[in-house]
Amino acid sequence: MPPEWAPHARTWMAWPVRETLWGKRMEAARETYAKVARAIQQFEPVTVIAEPSSVADVSLYCGSGVGCLPMDHDDSWMRDAGPTFLADGAGNIAGVDWVFNGWGERYTPYDRDAELGRRLCEHLDVERYESRMVLEGGAIHTDGEGTLLTTESVVFDPARNPDMSRADAERELCATLACEHVIWLGDGLTDDDTGGHVDNLACFVAPGVVLALSTRDSRDSNYAALQDNIDRLKKARDAKGRRLEVIEIQQPKARKGDQGQRLALSYLNFYLVNGGVLVPQFEDGRDDAALETIAKAFPKREAVPIVATDLVHGGGGLHCITQQQPTGVLD
Repeated sequence: MPPEWAPHARTWMAWPVRETLWGKRMEAARETYAKVARAIQQFEPVTVIAEPSSVADVSLYCGSGVGCLPMDHDDSWMRDAGPTFLADGAGNIAGVDWVFNGWGERYTPYDRDAELGRRLCEHLDVERYESRMVLEGGAIHTDGEGTLLTTESVVFDPARNPDMSRADAERELCATLACEHVIWLGDGLTDDDTGGHVDNLACFVAPGVVLALSTRDSRDSNYAALQDNIDRLKKARDAKGRRLEVIEIQQPKARKGDQGQRLALSYLNFYLVNGGVLVPQFEDGRDDAALETIAKAFPKREAVPIVATDLVHGGGGLHCITQQQPTGVLD
């Protein structure tokens, strides 16, 4: 599994369709998806999967520079329902097709999303590796040098992998993704609809360097989980035996969703593109500091701020709605 900063051939997205999820926010969701697609298109090709009846909408919202592939789907989180791409460094790619069950049966139906990995691999005519593990792309992150980040709350979710031991999970992850070492984080953010995806908590920005979400407020409902995850990262070693440099980013201020739930707001749900990084903003006083920290972590990339609050109301962010297809070359 290549790191996300490896060269991309394309970004894949999926157009919002689940009315019961977005409700009155559907229009805002479509506008934000289109804004993200147009931003990506400035750096690399992007294709949006859409219901056949929605193809015209994609063109209308996104413009002619954004591609569209008619394909049935249930939801709009390409990171999780789409394949996780692998690369051999010589220009060849393949796709991992995880078992997808709607984030532990949290959202139904999901039968069409469960077929997205297979169908996209077939469309691209690339080899498909079928995993027995229930998992989503937002639950894993790699440094490209053999180290994988994931969370216990997702992998060992009783509604995902009820009978899987830690040893079994590590064997499956390492064999499937060609990794050598797994760093386990614990719980995710309060009311995270995914059950605790790592892409809201921590991510590599280079081998041996990790950004981690944090809070200084010991009364915050996320404090215990975030502090525990930071402690784990500081104690961990990567596949090369290195201690990690952990750079903390303060989480946005707490905000409630339409149902009274806490929104899973995270600056770490950014998305890398060729030559750029799309950085989530929440019209929050901490936006500027987060943008500066992420821009500093990627000094050779253009940092593009995008207000992503409407996405979080639907349960995700910039990273959740995108999936990079690597070129197959790692440098």
